[in-house]
Amino acid sequence: MRSPTELLKEHGLAVTAQRMAVLRAVSARPHATADTIAEEVRGALGTVSRQAVYNALGTLSESGLIRRIQPAGSAALYEDRVGDNHHHLICRACGKTVDVDCAAGETPCLHASHDSGFKIDEAEVIYWGTCPDCQAKA
Repeated sequence: MRSPTELLKEHGLAVTAQRMAVLRAVSARPHATADTIAEEVRGALGTVSRQAVYNALGTLSESGLIRRIQPAGSAALYEDRVGDNHHHLICRACGKTVDVDCAAGETPCLHASHDSGFKIDEAEVIYWGTCPDCQAKA
């Protein structure tokens, strides 16, 4: 895997300590919230404002280095698995989120019944259910 420095340079972004720390935190904690990522970054760098972390997350998402997912009724989650059009499974009880490979092959892997003239390039699917740990507790 390429280093954060290489990834930032490849995408034409300035290499900053905050961006590198955010990339590392997202990689270490896939599907984490911005607040969780901010805690990780503070652990690595010391004092860093929440806004600096949010700004880095926005820039990295816009550049395609990380992916922002927004499940209904919850905070945005971030991951570094990008470009493969995978989906997510989320536990209704504890919020655990795991990756699920694309349902049927090529991007967008699902086809709308009517495209309304859009050129569709991605399908986002979230499966909701109860994880094995929460099932065992019930």
